[in-house]
Amino acid sequence: MPLQIVRENCYLRQILPIRELRMNTLAFPPEHYLNRELSLIAFNRRVMAQAQDERMPLLERLRFLCIVSSNMDEFFEIRVGGLKEQIRADAQTRTTDGKTAQEVFQLVSAAAHALVEEQYQILNQELLPALAAAGVRFVRRSEWHDALRGWVRGYFLREVMPVLTPIGLDPSHPFPRVFNKSLNFAVELQGKDAFGRSSGAAIVQAPRMLPRVVALPPELAGCPCGFVFLSSILHEFVEELFAGMTALGCYQFRVTRNSDLFVDEEESTNLRIKLQGELPHRHFGSAVRLEVADNCSPGMAAFLLSQFGLGEADLYRVQGPVNLVRLMQVPDSLERPELKFSPYAPGLPKNLDGDIGKHPDLFALIRMGDILLHHPYQSFAPVIALLQQAANDPQVAAIKMTIYRTGADSVLMHSLIRAAQNGKEVTVVMELMARFDEEANIGWATRLEEAGAHVVYGVVGYKVHAKALLIVRRENGELTRYTHLGTGNYHPRTARLYSDFGLLTASEGIGQDVSEVFKQLTGLGKARALKHLWQAPFTLHENIVAHIQAEVAHARAGRKARIIAKMNALLEPATIHALYEASAAGVKIDLIVRGACALRPGVPGLSENIRVRSVIGRILEHHRVAYFHADGEGKLYLASADWMERNFFRRIELAFPILDLRLKKRVMQEGLHAYLADNQQSWEMDATGHYTRKISTRAKPRNAQQELMSLLGVR
Repeated sequence: MPLQIVRENCYLRQILPIRELRMNTLAFPPEHYLNRELSLIAFNRRVMAQAQDERMPLLERLRFLCIVSSNMDEFFEIRVGGLKEQIRADAQTRTTDGKTAQEVFQLVSAAAHALVEEQYQILNQELLPALAAAGVRFVRRSEWHDALRGWVRGYFLREVMPVLTPIGLDPSHPFPRVFNKSLNFAVELQGKDAFGRSSGAAIVQAPRMLPRVVALPPELAGCPCGFVFLSSILHEFVEELFAGMTALGCYQFRVTRNSDLFVDEEESTNLRIKLQGELPHRHFGSAVRLEVADNCSPGMAAFLLSQFGLGEADLYRVQGPVNLVRLMQVPDSLERPELKFSPYAPGLPKNLDGDIGKHPDLFALIRMGDILLHHPYQSFAPVIALLQQAANDPQVAAIKMTIYRTGADSVLMHSLIRAAQNGKEVTVVMELMARFDEEANIGWATRLEEAGAHVVYGVVGYKVHAKALLIVRRENGELTRYTHLGTGNYHPRTARLYSDFGLLTASEGIGQDVSEVFKQLTGLGKARALKHLWQAPFTLHENIVAHIQAEVAHARAGRKARIIAKMNALLEPATIHALYEASAAGVKIDLIVRGACALRPGVPGLSENIRVRSVIGRILEHHRVAYFHADGEGKLYLASADWMERNFFRRIELAFPILDLRLKKRVMQEGLHAYLADNQQSWEMDATGHYTRKISTRAKPRNAQQELMSLLGVR
């Protein structure tokens, strides 16, 4: 049966493989599960708590508040957009916890409004006063003295006014198309213009090129680091745009739109061209949220809601800038080290110490034994250097690589292009549907093809989310495979921000498995059994469930049984059901879940042996690790996949074992035990989905991220 691809986030699904259909026939009582959307909002509350944490440097607290806004933007663009699509389609499907889309939307709306209100309270009542005391002030219009007002007016006339295009609203000037998440101003006017028109309203769109906060001269600001909001500048001088008329009100607003893309892959003869045609529509998807300043008149708010087809539940009144994400430029631009995290230099494994980029033979080092990299505590440079070396090495015959996210300017992509230009067989499996990275990936696909590389876009219906690099090198008359497998993307920038593991190995067994996976992705044929790797959508889910069930058997036989797993999200019902069964059998289970978790821990008779915690800190927790005691064997897997339906059944994912006992010990300590011992940045979840921060005042302070920085960083 062919696969029909529809939008994942609308709770609509592709026609499921037989394995998933069978799993979905199991009875999963709704009361056993928590709601995904509410769990995501709870995650953002934990992030927001970092902005309130007085132990954090001030500018980093502001950064955390901005991250919440960025996360919530995507939440509305994707998750709320999907709910609204389902409501419009009158879909009768229910979530795992038994709710309709309308019921979920009502709960999400209430939770999101409460979060946003608290977010602006933190900004106005905690962060801005604290920043002002530290010499970083956002000067309000009521505080402008004459000299400062003159400087701001000059800035407006020079830098702002020439790029603005005010649009009066009348029959010949309809309401303009408003870009997704762009800053706009609705202006109420009185009087007549040069043509005798008096429509009473106009829209001013602020171009994205304009900074949302403008740095002020210290002598005028009265402090070392003074800023003024662009919105304040527009409010003060908006009448300059409407000569002879009076501005009765000027209200900033911002609309968020559904940003998911719909591409029917089966009907597309060229996915890249089809996707290029769809990308511009992302800016003008259906509206899902309207943010306005708190001074916006009821009449103007109602008018804007009607223009975007939104209701009162979609209106968010805020006490400050409508886009806090753009405040990120403040901590990014200021040189105030005392208000930021201390600089951190990632280290290298002992056998790679030195100038990694000039090492004569990385291949020889890998042949000597597997190398484990723990980012960002250890540098991503060895991966970059290995690919650079492979691109120029005359003994290298072929390079194969999966790419999900890599960034607009990637040294890795440049190395692949150079390898192709050097005559090597370069194959890149490029995931064009990597959300919000589609444009960058399309650009790299084009450049790679122009250089002579083979570029394929995976398998229709399945996103390629696996992280794999395979290098084939001729040595002593034979071909040898070198492999890199990772839990995170081939993205040098995020490798400095996200926690991930990477494995460099010359294992022939793993190399053969990875080679087989690339054959699947680029060619045709049945999936062959893999010796070491678990692969979605074929064996990853069934192996995880089977290993959970094996722990159940050990527990029932009176043997020690233990499961520890770390991931970003835990949502798949059959896996959760298996964990409940394991808990009932007496298996001790620790789950470290950064974000959404649908499992209810600590429920008597259901999950009293399961503990769920989340660790939030300077580093974004991103690696996926699974440990099963296995009657003392200690099976340990790293993976690209979270425990979600999409990862198990609608993506190409890989989980790979750590076979070297020395490295296995490292992963256990650095990736699991350090987080279980954390009593500074750890949050524990109860059966209702509520999280409590676990800060110990008696025991020795344990901060997993700081300990790993000290252990693995440059001393």
